[in-house]
Amino acid sequence: MEAVATEPAPLPQSLTQDQANDQIQLLTDQVRLAFAKQQPLVISGGGSKGFYGRPVKGEKLSLRGYQGIISYEPSELVITARAGTPLHIIEAVLAEQGQMLGFEPPHYAASATLGGTIACGLSGARRPYSGAARDFVLGVTMINGKGEILRFGGQVMKNVAGYDVSRLMCGAQGTLGVLLEISLKVIPMPAHEETRVLNCTQQQMQTLLTDLGRQPLPVSATLFHNDRLYIRLSGTATGVHSAAQIIGGDLLSADQFWLQAKEQQHPFFDSEQVCWRLSLPPAAPAVPDDIAKQQLIEWGGAQRWIYSDADHCRITQWAEANGGHAIAVDRSINGYTLFHPLNSGLLPLSQRIKQSFDPAGILNPGRLYPDL
Repeated sequence: MEAVATEPAPLPQSLTQDQANDQIQLLTDQVRLAFAKQQPLVISGGGSKGFYGRPVKGEKLSLRGYQGIISYEPSELVITARAGTPLHIIEAVLAEQGQMLGFEPPHYAASATLGGTIACGLSGARRPYSGAARDFVLGVTMINGKGEILRFGGQVMKNVAGYDVSRLMCGAQGTLGVLLEISLKVIPMPAHEETRVLNCTQQQMQTLLTDLGRQPLPVSATLFHNDRLYIRLSGTATGVHSAAQIIGGDLLSADQFWLQAKEQQHPFFDSEQVCWRLSLPPAAPAVPDDIAKQQLIEWGGAQRWIYSDADHCRITQWAEANGGHAIAVDRSINGYTLFHPLNSGLLPLSQRIKQSFDPAGILNPGRLYPDL
């Protein structure tokens, strides 16, 4: 049967190449001047994740004007866009072709951009089953701390030796470079989705999910709160219905449940208190009652959100002793995030990497840690 050629997906109106070149020139000039003057720069996108990290003081470097989808090949499952492109535009273009970002990133606000999403490295409910944000990054174009334009990776998956610098940018929060363009692998949208709800304890939840993990079931998300376990199934209608019969429970009818969980609009997050995010092995023991006042568990037990009155050191030490780490997240107007302390081995390594990309230390200094 002869293959039928398909037309490329139409792209929303974007910058012309001349306009894009002008934007790049302005950005590189600003970085070069800051490098010469030793002037700290605060890299800004849509501001939706301004709380994620420590406060930074300096001159603002905005990527909002540098936006647009550069190329999108649905048949190749690859999209390349500028860092200032609103995330909702990218997702809308992908949805028209029945595709999506596999790491299901949270927005937190309509102003969320692609660059901020990758710089923060945040992933949604699908992360344990499809991969983290960094797993979908194929290549980046960036400006280093000296105002030089660097390109890493490309638009295809390939083996690399040494640092995979494209993915190193994911989660670096601009401390290593200013992201300009990003190429991402995308995935097809599932044909059918269904969520089952079961009543159980945390121990029963962990046992059940461990058992389900040994079976070829199309689980794409889990959430446990108030002794209720929510399991999302994604795939073909036949596969989802078969898995639902194995899992049992009740069918969830709330269409917005997973969107609310991803955007932290679930009632659990309706608090002005600092919320702790514990990243742990799925089979790690339950957080002690003297640490966790309230708890919501995602990622099959690997991501646990808690509210606590316990001392900062007590929480981080417990997480570390159980094979994980903890960060404190304040989503208030003047919010911040305090990350788990780096150990004696990781800190000097991180400092050397920072020195290589940003020798004057002008890019988002202190955003992750005071010594970076």
